[in-house]
Amino acid sequence: MLLQEPGNTVFPRPHVSKTARAAARVARPADPCYHRANPPFPVPCPVPQPNLLAYAMLLIWPFVAWQLYRRLDPARALIWTVLAGYLILPPATRFDFPVVPAFDKDSIPALMALFCAVFLLRDRIPILPAGRLGTALIALFILSPFVTVLANADPIPILLDDDIPGMRLYDSVAAVANHILYALPLFLGRRYLASPQAARALLVALVAGGLAYSLPMLVESRLSPQMNVWVYGFFQHDFFQTIRFGGFRPVVFLPHGLWVAMFTLMCLAAAAAFLREGPAEVRPRQLVVFLYLAFMLIICKSAGVTIYALAMLPLILLAPRRAQVLAAAAIAVVVMVYPILRGAHVVPLDAIVDFARDLSPDRAWSLQFRIENEELLLTRAEERPWFGWGGYARNFVHDPVTGEMLNIADGAWVIQIGTYGWLGYLAEFGLLCLPLWLLGREAVAQPSQAFSAPVAALALIFAFNMLDLLPNGTLVPVSWLIAGALLGHAEALRAARKAATVAAGVAPMRTVI
Repeated sequence: MLLQEPGNTVFPRPHVSKTARAAARVARPADPCYHRANPPFPVPCPVPQPNLLAYAMLLIWPFVAWQLYRRLDPARALIWTVLAGYLILPPATRFDFPVVPAFDKDSIPALMALFCAVFLLRDRIPILPAGRLGTALIALFILSPFVTVLANADPIPILLDDDIPGMRLYDSVAAVANHILYALPLFLGRRYLASPQAARALLVALVAGGLAYSLPMLVESRLSPQMNVWVYGFFQHDFFQTIRFGGFRPVVFLPHGLWVAMFTLMCLAAAAAFLREGPAEVRPRQLVVFLYLAFMLIICKSAGVTIYALAMLPLILLAPRRAQVLAAAAIAVVVMVYPILRGAHVVPLDAIVDFARDLSPDRAWSLQFRIENEELLLTRAEERPWFGWGGYARNFVHDPVTGEMLNIADGAWVIQIGTYGWLGYLAEFGLLCLPLWLLGREAVAQPSQAFSAPVAALALIFAFNMLDLLPNGTLVPVSWLIAGALLGHAEALRAARKAATVAAGVAPMRTVI
């Protein structure tokens, strides 16, 4: 039997008895930061041990969502069900049952929003977008995990430990269900948040959520990230990563401090949109909110998000709305082609690292570390480029003797390529970029199109969230919700343009998208 791990190195695998393997596992210290389960990513250090309140919050949230849908209009009920659940519910806590996806802070709010829409509002939620490209991307996004599972039935042999298991038919059912649940906020946002009024309500919710979240963020920036420990009984990540620039970056109830920084950037951008469009009599108050949220962004101590803010805020405050939409569409193109450029070694990585070194040696080291790990993961992904390696952390490089993972993954794009291959990447990132491309198409097809200020601001917010998926994995339910809102609005603009063209007796313009 041949052992091929990692890369293309092939060597004979000697026979090792079960007794010897067991003895080696006892002698080798256990790694508390990793287990082979879905999702196929390392578990944060240390292994979380939630208290009863953490599980109780997950059980209580369906009743909270039900009350929100009874008291609010469908748009605001959806926004607060997803947004508040993302901010409040415990991370790294879940109910795992066979076959069905795990119930956690991401899935429970989305499922309850769907349940309330169907059984309380008596509504139907369409899944397929209006265009053929969107329909194809949805189909590929849902079905690609099934093909990935079928292509990864073989186990990965490990010398002194149990082999990394192959994928089973059971895993295909769970993977497809996970993908449908993953994109559920997109479908709901497309149905209920397509109007400019709903987009404005989403911006209001972001500002309100940012102001409320700023209080525990201030506490953690002063006392260290302890909110999740005090409330839910465990710390959700590596504490060392919260120490930045002689202080602490807040984490609160999110997976990592970078997630808090990205959320704060969304809130700051929403406040900037209100500052630009607000009446003169309320602008002093809006300016105070904007400056306060800018201060909170500095508190997050994230260099990357700060750079995003320096690029995005001038666009929101000064650029015409059409220019904002076109800039968002251009960023989506950059995000989509970035892995192709990386694979072709076109991206000037050395120059980027040198530039980061001039700013901060520590940040340059962190960037270099990420790049080196991405290169290892890309090399691993090249072995199964079309459908990826599937779950159980098979997309990582493992020590062929001990089974220990030899690298980590940060960027959502490289995780997606390694797990589901290029087809899975094209499906997910194409589906995410589609709303921005459709809005950009409307800006090109109809230069006189008057985009609403909330929609233009949401387009930029989502575009920079997409840009952050290159170094990080900050794709969260709120991101999918915004994508759905933009997709629904773009489809409404296209329908209105086609109706006006037909009424004028002019043949409609055909486009690629």
